[in-house]
Amino acid sequence: MKTMLQEKIETLQRAGLYRRMKYFESPQAARARLGGREVLMLSSNSYLGLCSDDRLKQAAHDAITRYGTGAGGSRLISGSFDLHQKLEKEIAAFKKTEAALIFNTGYMANVGVLSAIADKGWTLFSDRLNHASLIDGCRLSGAKVVVYNHCDPVDLERKIQSHRSGPGLIVTDSLFSVDGDLAPLPALVDIARRYRLLLMVDEAHATGVLGQSGGGAAEYFGIETGIDISMGTFSKALASEGGFVAGSLPLVDYLANAARSFIFSTALSPATIAVSRAALAVVRTEPERRRTLAAHSAWLRQSLRGAGFAVEDHPTPIISLVLGEPSLAVDFSEALLTDNIFVSAIRPPTVPAGTSRLRINLMATHSREDLEYALERITDVGKVLGVINSTEASDE
Repeated sequence: MKTMLQEKIETLQRAGLYRRMKYFESPQAARARLGGREVLMLSSNSYLGLCSDDRLKQAAHDAITRYGTGAGGSRLISGSFDLHQKLEKEIAAFKKTEAALIFNTGYMANVGVLSAIADKGWTLFSDRLNHASLIDGCRLSGAKVVVYNHCDPVDLERKIQSHRSGPGLIVTDSLFSVDGDLAPLPALVDIARRYRLLLMVDEAHATGVLGQSGGGAAEYFGIETGIDISMGTFSKALASEGGFVAGSLPLVDYLANAARSFIFSTALSPATIAVSRAALAVVRTEPERRRTLAAHSAWLRQSLRGAGFAVEDHPTPIISLVLGEPSLAVDFSEALLTDNIFVSAIRPPTVPAGTSRLRINLMATHSREDLEYALERITDVGKVLGVINSTEASDE
């Protein structure tokens, strides 16, 4: 066993796909401590910069004082607190649905929902670049899975016409976490209605980030109805832990009785739930954080294009610099770290072969000086590694 596993590790190393964890010594803030030094953090999902917010920390402290630490059991046995119920009601109001249900992680929410809703008599239509949790949930359901081209409603409709039999469901991320692009939700709602399919949307990276009140991509597109199952997480912009599903009362009631990842998991701790509630209140009452985040994204995207990088124009805080081979992405990341800039290299299997990249995640709490420094160093490293042409970049 030991020899076999070591051979597998060496294979990953030769392919440039071996990963090592890095251990931070401070909160996930715009600037963080890593290995005893301060680095500019450009790889955190804490989009609104709330991980070190004093209000969230106080909420955790107060919850521990009143309720203790652990939940003590699964939700259906002994682990449900009034805090869980309050958060679920707040999420339902936030998402404008009848009800909501909290899961321990976004991954568990997606796997739990899909495996509970669908079975071998169903057909699931899944975007090619969906998150691994959606892919795994589709597989675990036992349903027939049909993959359609990324963000391509025409291909989706063609495949529905070719493969539809029995009940079916369309499933997609709303904000794709690697490329930073948005699913064409209005078109998907229209297709789902016309073919009488359910529509499930994963709003993990969009929750708190997009929409007038931070409701996500559906709110950004002005979609009030048409999404049957809306999933989101507390672990990104809301700076906490856990996932949720929002939808009709019968949906939530059924999932609480059928989703194995919900039924057989100890409930999230009271402190975690309290932090999620405090973060949700900030999202609802401080829209300026989203405006700042959007301005940061627009400025850095335009500036990177001006420097010669091929950067797509999306209204999101995820900026992807596609480089190609894993070794180049790793070299770029390590070069930036010598300049105290932390940007992770994203490699297969997270992305398809030949599309390894740097993924820049912006935060509302970054300053313009932070972004100007990042732009300068990213541009310099890009020239040294031959990613951009120095002559072309200077002519922009």
